[in-house]
Amino acid sequence: MARRPILLVVVIGWPALAGCRPEERPLPVRPPAGGSAWEEQMDARRRMVETQIVTRGVRDPRVIAAMERVPRHRFVPPGIQHEAHDDHPLPIGQGQTISQPYIVAAMTEALGVGSGARVLEVGTGSGYQAAVLAEVVGPEGQVFSIEILEPLSRQASQVLRDLGYAQVHLRVGDGWFGWPEAAPFQGILVTAAPREVPPALLDQLAVGGVLVAPIGEGVQDLVRIRRTDQGLEREVLMGVRFVPMTGGAR
Repeated sequence: MARRPILLVVVIGWPALAGCRPEERPLPVRPPAGGSAWEEQMDARRRMVETQIVTRGVRDPRVIAAMERVPRHRFVPPGIQHEAHDDHPLPIGQGQTISQPYIVAAMTEALGVGSGARVLEVGTGSGYQAAVLAEVVGPEGQVFSIEILEPLSRQASQVLRDLGYAQVHLRVGDGWFGWPEAAPFQGILVTAAPREVPPALLDQLAVGGVLVAPIGEGVQDLVRIRRTDQGLEREVLMGVRFVPMTGGAR
């Protein structure tokens, strides 16, 4: 997979994502490490959630709690950490960016996984999405994340390890082929737009599992595919604009 710069995600609308079942209550927020700096970052995350995420229709308490807990500023370079909670992507090196907070929350909610789930992410980037998924699935769950750029994977690994996300497993490789030895997955999340869903990812989706990915060229459809005993059910959630997944069979 010739890796693309994940430069920008433009949401073409933000309807509430149907079919996402909220839990009864949000998980508790991680206790502070002490000091006003931690409190300022926590306040910034809460404002981010209130103004960018909840107002756009994200309702799953697990996702909201995860977005409040994960220290987003830790996943961006020090020189731009003051922008970490703004409503736009930010550069993270290697020509890549961390996606805007809303699209991370919306895709996580669309995935609909809960505590103990086994999840595959295609495109680790900064590691931020993997951390959000780890909060949602909890310590009993597992997150497997593939990144084709080794420097990014190494950087993400360091941050995730420092933050204690032991249930996140990283690999450098071509996400088009998934992670077959770790399959099946209850959730698969793709962060770049192929023209069609990679067949290997569908093969690695468990019965009852959900895949969320942007599909197409130009303005793409964010699709959700659910595997049932009868086959695959596909629905379009919203229009988005991701950079394409290019190269090889893509």
